Amino acid sequence: MPVKATYKKIWQPQSSLKKTKDLFEEVLQTKKALYSSFDLYFEDESRFGLFTRNGRALTARGVKPICPYLHKFENLYLFGAFSPVSGNSLLLEMPYCNSDTFEVFLNHLSALNKETFNIVVLDNGAFHKAKRLVIPDNIGLLFLPAYSPELNPAEQIWRILKKTICNKVFKTLDELSAHLSSVIKNIITPDSIKSITGYDSYLSAYQTIYDL
Repeated sequence: MPVKATYKKIWQPQSSLKKTKDLFEEVLQTKKALYSSFDLYFEDESRFGLFTRNGRALTARGVKPICPYLHKFENLYLFGAFSPVSGNSLLLEMPYCNSDTFEVFLNHLSALNKETFNIVVLDNGAFHKAKRLVIPDNIGLLFLPAYSPELNPAEQIWRILKKTICNKVFKTLDELSAHLSSVIKNIITPDSIKSITGYDSYLSAYQTIYDL
């Protein structure tokens, strides 16, 4: 007797991106008359820890690379929001990643400019949809389809930051935090944010705000 196939339907990025304009219009249907300006952010969180991340290293031909290593499980979390429109960004270090710290982050993002309505594109993490979550009035959450991290450009920011900690040992979280702060100040600029996160599909959908 043949075994019945079981599978998970794979989301098709191309077809779903066509719906972005409609989603923006839905989010902004009642907001355009209330706010003088709008901004678009991609939000995500990432864990950074003391456990050494090994990556590629240059060495002579035939010589096995030797890298320092620390086997220690202590972590911190970065919450980040990055705008391909204005180049603005917000990065906060948190000890945990849950609905409470997410709400703290949203409040900080809201306070950057109370007169601006911020569309925040993010994934479907459970704490992003917690019932007790209080979302500021000038923030609208726009959830990506499930299982589509490639559609969140914030992932590229984390990739860049994590490359800087490969093959390095940080003995304490304070050391790791200081390193990340230095890197962020030097390479996470408005121009680099626009370049990394400026996906055409989102920017064209964002433009519809002013065409409504």
